[in-house]
Amino acid sequence: MFGKGTKINSIIKGTCPSCQKESMYVDANPYVFKNVIKMHEKCSHCGLKYQMEPSFFYGAMYVSYALSVAVGVAAFVIFKMLIGLSLVQTFIAMVLGLVILYPFILRISRNIWINMFVDYQEKN
Repeated sequence: MFGKGTKINSIIKGTCPSCQKESMYVDANPYVFKNVIKMHEKCSHCGLKYQMEPSFFYGAMYVSYALSVAVGVAAFVIFKMLIGLSLVQTFIAMVLGLVILYPFILRISRNIWINMFVDYQEKN
């Protein structure tokens, strides 16, 4: 279901959307802050150029915004409705959660964006 060849696999692992054989990022760990968005220029296996055009990943900002809103709403529901924290405590928890998850959200949004435009190509 989420195996090689699916977009979900490429999005979660951050691999090349075309061949899914290597990471698009210089450092696989999103919490190495100096390399959080540093990407290879192209895939060494299939040759896909990740930055297809100038400013290609600007569109990922919209995806990042949507993911951040979803995380904020989920945090609100969890901390206010389920746990029962005060409004101020809930707001602090939401902000902390978003700050901690920011590098992950940034990468996932780029992965979603590029996977919207590139399909998996089975190559031997």
